[in-house]
Formats: sequence, structure tokens, C-alpha cells
Amino acid sequence: MSASLEKGVNALKQQVDSSVAAFFSSCVHCGMCADTCLFQTETGNPASTPIAKAEPLRRVWKSEYTLLGRIGKMFGLSKKVDEKLLTEWETMVYDNCTLCGRCSMVCPVGNDIALMIRKTREGMAAAGHAPEGLIGATNRSIKIGSPMGVKLPALLAQIRHLEEDTGLKVPVDVEGAEYMLLLSSMEIMNFPEFMEAIARIFDKAGATWTISSEAFEATNSGIQIGVSDLAAELVQRVVDAAEKLKVKTVISPECGHAYMAIRWDGPNLVGKAFSFKVRHILEVLDTFREEGRLKLKDKISEKVTYHDPCQISRRGGVIDQPRRLIDLFADDFVEMPDAGKMNWCCGAGGGVSSNERADEVRLQVFKRKKAQLEEVQPDAIISACSNCRIHIEDGLEEYGMDIPLMSLTETLAEHLADD
Repeated sequence: MSASLEKGVNALKQQVDSSVAAFFSSCVHCGMCADTCLFQTETGNPASTPIAKAEPLRRVWKSEYTLLGRIGKMFGLSKKVDEKLLTEWETMVYDNCTLCGRCSMVCPVGNDIALMIRKTREGMAAAGHAPEGLIGATNRSIKIGSPMGVKLPALLAQIRHLEEDTGLKVPVDVEGAEYMLLLSSMEIMNFPEFMEAIARIFDKAGATWTISSEAFEATNSGIQIGVSDLAAELVQRVVDAAEKLKVKTVISPECGHAYMAIRWDGPNLVGKAFSFKVRHILEVLDTFREEGRLKLKDKISEKVTYHDPCQISRRGGVIDQPRRLIDLFADDFVEMPDAGKMNWCCGAGGGVSSNERADEVRLQVFKRKKAQLEEVQPDAIISACSNCRIHIEDGLEEYGMDIPLMSLTETLAEHLADD
């Protein structure tokens, strides 16, 4: 056994806790999870069935922690985890899964299948079986602070342009502010309008906020690739910055993965409760709405629909807030089929968008979102995840669908009352 394979197998062993053992022991092989996964429904590949993606972890569990498996191992009858298996399963675990959690919602015995796949990635990454794109993004996150290589001077340049163009102030390293805003690299480089929208809204709402020069990146590539130590290091940077600036709340931006990483996984990764709250930007904006601090001047007449980012809605519970906010500026809102907590993933989360090798299947599975859109025929799509926005735009172009795609936060800012 090579050193890397041994390291990967040991990493898989470490993931087999009481929960994983209970999940594998209780799986009844009903196949219900298959019908919930767009990588299975749109490709027809049996290996894309969610529970099948955890096969390397299942083999370790069976051979090391079950009586029959141990007996089989003694006589050389157990199926081993070897380089061939990890090579074959790498594309299933990383290219054909966004960790969206839809499969976990329907398991009749309550197995968290997405968690099992996430734990499988721990072993895959330790054995060196991870996509080059994700490896590069993770290395840049650790060394530079951003998976896209965005450094502080680039952020400060965007802030300078924003302030010159609008006359608004973007506070940096302000101690004692109520909110500390995180940004994904995509929002800094691809959607700088998001930061302008925040500046406009918070100015109107009279809320104090800041951005940390030491921890402005929201994306956690450590979670995407499956290395908990690196994920914890990235979370700790945010914790240190928030505590240094003495803020009350850290805001996760329009990025589904970032919200899950800092809000739900974060405290577990660093091993302690935060001294501050973590809220998604939509939760903060909905609070402004409830308090009467978010006043809009007009409404649009177009028929709009909302794409629920998986990590925000299904795994994060932020479902009603975006719809209340959309009601502020839209008279004609229509739901996609399977909306809310059971909405279909766009196909790019969980690091799939950072994995060039997965580009073909990523666009293939967009057919599921295409079918949803064709059923409701919207004039525009609204979402609250920069990663979803980029992939949905790619998918719309791929299938010749001319539908505008809007950011919820940016759209709210565009319709703010002048007073």
C-alpha cells in the first residue's frame, strides 16, 4: 500500500463515527435517493446514485467495523479500498455531487447521505484523489486568502472605484461596527455591484458595518475539497477578525456554500461557539424590512421566479426571507416546481464549479433547472448566490434561453426609495 493510499484509508477510518456506522447499518437500499439527485436523473448513470458515492467509506466501515467484514478481511474476501477504487470514485465524489443535501431529505431512515459523501471526500483528498481545480483553489485560499487569488489590493481598488463613482463609503477595519461583511471572490471580481448594493442599503437603513482587511473572503475551499484541518484554519481567520473588530454579527454574502461553512460548520470546525452571530445577508435584509428600515419606491411588472440556493434554503433554512423581500418589489412572483427546501440544485455547488473536469456534466445536469424554468416561463430569475448566478448564466447560454438573472440584494438596492 502506497503512503498516500494508506493516509487516505486512515482518513476514511477516522470518519467512521457512531453516526456513519448507524447510517450504513440502517440503509435499506431502497433507491429513493436516486430520484432526488440531478446527476443521476439527468445522466442515467447508476454510479451517480447518492448512496453509491460513499462506497469507499462504506468499504472501510464494513471491513473494519463489522463482524462479517472483519471475518471476510481475515480470509481475503472483503472488498478493499485501493488506488483503482479511489481513481474510479473520484469523479463520482467530486464531479457528480454538489453536496446539495436533497438526497438526505428523502431517506426513509433518516440517513444524512450528503454528510457521508462529505466524509468520503476527507479520505479521497488525503489520498491525493481530488480535482486539480479544487487543489489549486484550496492552496490559494490558504496561502493568499482567496480561492481565486484575490488579494487585498484588488479589493481596495474595487472599493476605491465604488466610492469615487457613488460617493458612498465602504468602511474597512472599523472597530465596534454592528456588522462585518464577508465577500466571496466572485462578488469582488465578477459582481462588484453587490458591494455597492450593500453600501446603499446599509446607508439607508442607518446600520454600521465594516469589512476586515485580514479576513474578507467568505469561501471555504477546505470544506469543498474535504480537508477539515484546512477548513478550520479558514474559519479561524474570520473568527479572529470578527473578535478583533468587536463586531456583533458576521454577514455571509450571496453565496450558499459560504453560509453553510461559517454559520453551521464553523463552530464545530474550530471547536467552540462564536462570540458573535452569523447571519446570511437575506436574513439581515429581512430584519431591516421588518423594522421598517427597508423602503422601496416602486415595483417591477415582469413575472419573476426565485432559485433557492441549496445551502441557503435546504440546509440553511433561509426560505421565507427571500420571498418576503421579493414581495417588496415584484407584483408577479411565481414559484418553480419543487421550490423551497426541495428545490433542485443548479449543478455547480460543492466545488463542482471550481473543477474544470466537471464542466460537461455540470451543463448536462442543468437540464433539470431548464425544465423548471420552462414550466413557469418567467421574464426574469432572481437568486442569492454568486456561484449559482455564474452557472445559471452558463446554462441559459448553453440551452439558448434568454432570461435575465438578477441578484436579490442588488435588485433591492436598485428600488430603494430616495427619501
